[in-house]
Amino acid sequence: MEFYRFDKETGRRISTYDSDFLMSRIIQTTQGAHIGCMYLEADGIIGYHQAVSPQILLIIAGEGEVRGGDNEYFKVKAGDAVFWQKDEWHETKTTNGLTGIVIESEGMKPSSFMTGSLDIPRSCD
Repeated sequence: MEFYRFDKETGRRISTYDSDFLMSRIIQTTQGAHIGCMYLEADGIIGYHQAVSPQILLIIAGEGEVRGGDNEYFKVKAGDAVFWQKDEWHETKTTNGLTGIVIESEGMKPSSFMTGSLDIPRSCD
């Protein structure tokens, strides 16, 4: 399990074409990708299972906890991204609700585009 950030603070100012915005790069895929948005309501859970392919979960709203194969939970919040390799066991849960974008694709390497998080892991002791 790897942790990254894509929040505003990691973005780069874009000014070409008279633009004025921040862009936080996330991923580039070399193969087809499945992209979905997951809405976990209060006490929602994505049950413990193996990743079918490499996948990255981008937390866009709310907060929750994730774990990998070692059964240790880590807190995540909006702006955090969690990457799991193919076949890696993992789970995501929330008390108050969480919205996330998931990208699943072979050959992803998030470290090429995103910054590792300095304040994660936030262990849930």
